[in-house]
Amino acid sequence: MCNPDSGACDLPGIHNDVGRIDLCPTQKPIKIEYFTDPICSSCWGIEPQLRRLKLEYSHVAALEYRMGGLLPSWDIYDRGGISKPSDVAYHWDEVSVHYDMPIDGDIWLEDPLSSSYPPSIAFKAAQMQDKLLALRFLRRIREMVFLEKKNITKWEYLEKAALEVGLDAQKLKSDFEGPAQQAFKNDLALGQTLGVRGFPSFYISNQNNQSVTFFGARSYAEFEQTLQAMAPDISKKIYENTPDALFSIYPTFTTREFGLLSGLQRPEAENLLKTLFEAEKVDMMVTKNGVLWKKK
Repeated sequence: MCNPDSGACDLPGIHNDVGRIDLCPTQKPIKIEYFTDPICSSCWGIEPQLRRLKLEYSHVAALEYRMGGLLPSWDIYDRGGISKPSDVAYHWDEVSVHYDMPIDGDIWLEDPLSSSYPPSIAFKAAQMQDKLLALRFLRRIREMVFLEKKNITKWEYLEKAALEVGLDAQKLKSDFEGPAQQAFKNDLALGQTLGVRGFPSFYISNQNNQSVTFFGARSYAEFEQTLQAMAPDISKKIYENTPDALFSIYPTFTTREFGLLSGLQRPEAENLLKTLFEAEKVDMMVTKNGVLWKKK
């Protein structure tokens, strides 16, 4: 499904060669179309880079999330030795180590997902209400599936996530069953037009119609260098990286995320988070392959 070497999650049947979303993207010098999927483990792996990118460059770069449809169904998925749910279990544990991001693959043994389409459509429905809350919703359902072993194809979990982030769950369901279906199809069609082969995929363009395509995971330095090359006059925003400031922006962190955003090496970041936990300033959720730290 997802290749740590290429940093990408492949679409079935296709061979590979390898802050707040802006509401007025044309007003910023850079536009980023980000194709992803709620169960893409490589997309979860680059959450640290994307979170920092939003903090430092959201004032000059418009980031638009698109759903790509990683797993239509198991009837047609057979890539890289992955042909059934149980094949994913060990694979996710492996990816977790590669990215240093907690992922528990046991969900594929205990309550496997049949498709990634339902949570993708739910995200499109969330976008129809509020783009910022939609991002929080996507983050929450990813925590559910990667860390809590929740089958996010089930409405009970999608509804729970919606309520937790402040969405209108009743409207979400109505849009999920109605216009969000077409919105999801539109994302799939755009992905085909742009030649999306897997996830994550980034299509970065500037006001001079120059463009760069990223396929697969990239380091933060690569993202930053690309933005600066696309718009040489931009400057990054300096943000406050204290624990209080960071947790006020993002209520949950993995250790790696906190380290990248706070500017600390991983051991230092982990020690600081443990100190905050002992001082009862944050909670910790211990999973099979790592910890999620939560704002009190």
